[in-house]
Amino acid sequence: MDISVVIPTYNRFEVLQRALNSVFSQTFQSKEIIVIDDGSNDETPQIQEIFPKIKYIYQKNSGVSSARNLGIKSSKNKWITFLDSDDEWHEDKLKFQIEFHKNNSDILMSYTDEKWIRNGVEVKVPEKYKKFDTDVFFSNIEYCNIAPSSVMIHKNLLNKVGLFDESLEVCEDYDLWLRIALENKIGLIDKKLINKYGGAEDQLSTKLWGMDRYRVKSLEKILTLELRKEQKDILLKTLIKKYKVLLKGAIKYDKITQTKEYKIKIERLEKYE
Repeated sequence: MDISVVIPTYNRFEVLQRALNSVFSQTFQSKEIIVIDDGSNDETPQIQEIFPKIKYIYQKNSGVSSARNLGIKSSKNKWITFLDSDDEWHEDKLKFQIEFHKNNSDILMSYTDEKWIRNGVEVKVPEKYKKFDTDVFFSNIEYCNIAPSSVMIHKNLLNKVGLFDESLEVCEDYDLWLRIALENKIGLIDKKLINKYGGAEDQLSTKLWGMDRYRVKSLEKILTLELRKEQKDILLKTLIKKYKVLLKGAIKYDKITQTKEYKIKIERLEKYE
């Protein structure tokens, strides 16, 4: 199997080196490593001097979805893996996923379990992020428990469902995995094969408030697709729940327009449900 690695980055020159070292330390070597520099103004352009085998592409700052999509479009191979520049892989990450896909040729996407590292110490992953290899749509609809850095996916699947939604500033991974899980199997390699480092000030989940606003945008979009009854039922229940959370926030911060908006949406969906 020939694999392309897509690494989006923005002003993370130091940790990007750690990520790339984990790729070059794999027991199975990928055919192509693409770093998409999303408009960095630090030393990131120097990364190709340190790692001359990578393909380095610079683009004007356009967001992580745009960077990943450019990496996908620029890749030469049928299988794509993603690695966020502040994460790293276990040395056997690719090996285990390749073995899985060779034994499960009907499954075109897989992901792995993960370790969470905070301030240099491994911490327990919250129960709500437990991994599943069945009913992935239902297990991911509340929160996204598939880390992009853990994913291996075939281009045929992306051609079928589309790429990352560039209109979503965050939760773009949540959106894509749900769209895939509607009709496709997603395999789980139940091993902690990536390290996710958290707590940095530049992480989008840290910088942006109200993450459910973006999950709601994704769910509203998915609601327009052709869904099975059980999928539509859980989607409606989840939307109502998230609308109510956002309504509380709107009331608390005296956001009159948003308060009216969420009340109307809740009333409409509760009738629809």
